[in-house]
Amino acid sequence: MELVFKDRVHAGELLAEKLRSYVGKKETLVLAIPAGGVPVGHVLAKKLHIPFDVLIVRKIQIPWNTEAGFGAVTSDDITIFNEPLMAQLRLTKKQVEQCRSRTLEVVKERIKKLRGDAPFPELVDKTVILVDDGLASGFTMLAAVKSVRRKKAKKVVVAVPTASKSAIELVAPNVDELICLNIRSGPIFAVADAYRNWYDLSDDEVIEILKLTSDAS
Repeated sequence: MELVFKDRVHAGELLAEKLRSYVGKKETLVLAIPAGGVPVGHVLAKKLHIPFDVLIVRKIQIPWNTEAGFGAVTSDDITIFNEPLMAQLRLTKKQVEQCRSRTLEVVKERIKKLRGDAPFPELVDKTVILVDDGLASGFTMLAAVKSVRRKKAKKVVVAVPTASKSAIELVAPNVDELICLNIRSGPIFAVADAYRNWYDLSDDEVIEILKLTSDAS
C-alpha cells in the first residue's frame, strides 16, 4: 500500500501511537538519522516526552549512481557493506576504499554542521529508539544499530514509518524491538512512495528542527 502518510510529521505521530509504552520513560531517548529521519524523530520524541538527538550515518554511494549505495558509514567509523551488491557491481578494493573514505569525510563534515561542538549523548545502559523516514536496503539503519550497540545501549528499538520486506529481515535480528507501519515487498521499493508529500530535506531545515529541540529543553 502506497501513499500511506501525509508527510513525515504525520508518520511520526502515527509511530508515537505504537510506542506509547515509552512515554516519559527514564533513560530512553530518540536518535534520528538525518536528514529525513529528523522530522519523524522530532515529533516522536515530543509525543513521548523523551530526549531527542541525531546520529549521523551515510550510505556509501555507488560511483556511477549516487542515488544508490552499497553500504553505510557511521560517525564512529563503523562500516557495513552490502556484499551481494558489491559482488554484482564488481567494485575493486581501491574503489571501495575510496568511496568509504569519501563518505566518512562527508559524515565528519555533517557532524560539524549539524551538531557543532555539542557532545554526543551518553548511551550506556539506556534505551535508544532509532528513527528514519524509511528503510530501503536497511544497511544504513544496520550501521546505526551497530554504532549504538558499541556505545553499550541497554536496549535498541528501531521505529520507521515504512520499509522494504528485505530491510526488515536484515535489521530485525539485530535489535530488541522493531516497529514499522508499512512494509512492502516487490522488485522495486522507494521510501518516497509511502508519502503523499515528499521532498529531500536540506541541512538548514534539519538545523532548524534541532534548534527547536534545543530551545524547548
